[in-house]
Amino acid sequence: MTRDDALAELAALEDPKVREVNARHGDNHTVNLTKLRALAKRLGANQTPLARELWATGDGDARLLALLVLKPKDLGADELDAMLREGRTPKQQDWLVGYVVKKSPHAEALRVRWKGDADPWVESAGWALTSDLVPAKADGLDLPALLDEISVRMKDAPERLQWAMNWCLGTIGIHHPALRERVLAIGERLEVLKDYPTPRGCVSPYVPLWVPEMVARQG
Repeated sequence: MTRDDALAELAALEDPKVREVNARHGDNHTVNLTKLRALAKRLGANQTPLARELWATGDGDARLLALLVLKPKDLGADELDAMLREGRTPKQQDWLVGYVVKKSPHAEALRVRWKGDADPWVESAGWALTSDLVPAKADGLDLPALLDEISVRMKDAPERLQWAMNWCLGTIGIHHPALRERVLAIGERLEVLKDYPTPRGCVSPYVPLWVPEMVARQG
């Protein structure tokens, strides 16, 4: 399938209702994600040349499709860095970090690089990668220092960065009992996401509620 073939198929799948819902969350894709994944499955994995062409269009649906069909090992650190800075929607960042960077040999170098970046959007990706290490690969992390930083910066951080820091805070509390009391104290003091609208049956992202609930579920 060529780039133009893929774009034509995406155009045929566009749904105005999907566009409207996603726009409220800062996203710009217009195709139902189940249908998008089905198209990616038909294309097959390891389609990096096509993925690069799709990403270069700047189209939201094309970029998500690209992230599903490329081969992470084909992309260098600088290319991944450029993609992160170009993909300024939550879904593009989530998929780039979760589906591509985490499987890349450059994941750790980019985690360190991004976490120290002056752009809050880029820095949030560094925090997301850091959170992924917390449950079982935290030996190389200074968890108390992370809590120090969160305690000082999270309250006034931009939304995307604040969410990533809050996720890291909660993850530390869930998986490291020795630090749990401090995590809960930070959450209670900062009150970040305390009033976040949470659907019935879901767990609030407010750390003093989220952490005890997840610990209880672990038994």
